[in-house]
Amino acid sequence: MKMTPLLLVFGGLMVFWASVFAMVIIPAITLDRTPSEIWRPWTEKEAKGHDLYVKNGCSYCHSQFIRNFDWDLGAERIAASGDYAGQTPAILGTERTGPDLSQAGGEHPDDWHAAHFTNPRFTRPESLMPSWEFLGKENLENLTAYIQAEGGRDADFRVARQQEWKQAALAAYQSGPDANIQWLHGQIPAVWQPMPNPYPATPADLGRGKKIYQQFCIHCHGSMGDGNGAAAPYLQPPPLNFTLLRRHLVENRYIGGIFYYQIMNGITGTGMPYFKRELESEKIWDVSNYLAVMFLGYTDANLEPRGIEASYEPPWKNGYEAPAAEDVK
Repeated sequence: MKMTPLLLVFGGLMVFWASVFAMVIIPAITLDRTPSEIWRPWTEKEAKGHDLYVKNGCSYCHSQFIRNFDWDLGAERIAASGDYAGQTPAILGTERTGPDLSQAGGEHPDDWHAAHFTNPRFTRPESLMPSWEFLGKENLENLTAYIQAEGGRDADFRVARQQEWKQAALAAYQSGPDANIQWLHGQIPAVWQPMPNPYPATPADLGRGKKIYQQFCIHCHGSMGDGNGAAAPYLQPPPLNFTLLRRHLVENRYIGGIFYYQIMNGITGTGMPYFKRELESEKIWDVSNYLAVMFLGYTDANLEPRGIEASYEPPWKNGYEAPAAEDVK
């Protein structure tokens, strides 16, 4: 067959319309418009937030569709077409530059989003996301409302839980620093409270912990660990001041399990998110060691009760002494 201009144009059109039929027409015909069990209509603020999301190209980096082979951070269920009933346009996307947002509602409280949209580096120090502060306070509130609705009724449950615990966290914070820390520690299961850090605080471990702190923690808790990071003005209650923990040692020791549990699970109702889906176990222990050594001057690393040491661990003796009782009052 000899290639001619007519054949090139005709062939190109055939390929184009075949693609449209496969990628647009067939999905539109087969789309189930019956609302799913988690679907609910948007409020006016959420609809305005959706318009902002569309107009500002947020879907270019954030997908909103969980495929059955592509679980991502924040995914709690496989997406169903009924989750998007009535959305115009339905901006699902598959891009993974940023986290998937199809179940983002209630993952964080509203004030975390206020800090995040103002400058994403306030909450995620290494984020590539641009600042949206130029949208103004009202638009950012609408955008937050839309994100908090992602996940439908499931998200509503998480948002309500954030609001409930925020009241408790604020009451504890307003009771004073000591009462606040006692309240925070009181939310940790008993099995974690006496658990020492199982990894030694070697220079390598502390170096890894420092890097993790800079990647995830520094813009809330600050370079000095005093809770005066860049995000602090937006968060209520403010980020924890680690230096105050020295007055709240457990049996004159600060227990690594307390750090671990709160880093792993976060503190619902506050700006402290969970990291159990982003940081492996050893990384959480490493940053726990870094917090203890850097801001408390003491770590219970590798003390009793202890198990078999990992094969790669070098010989190490804990040289960090717990402060005397009179020094922590």
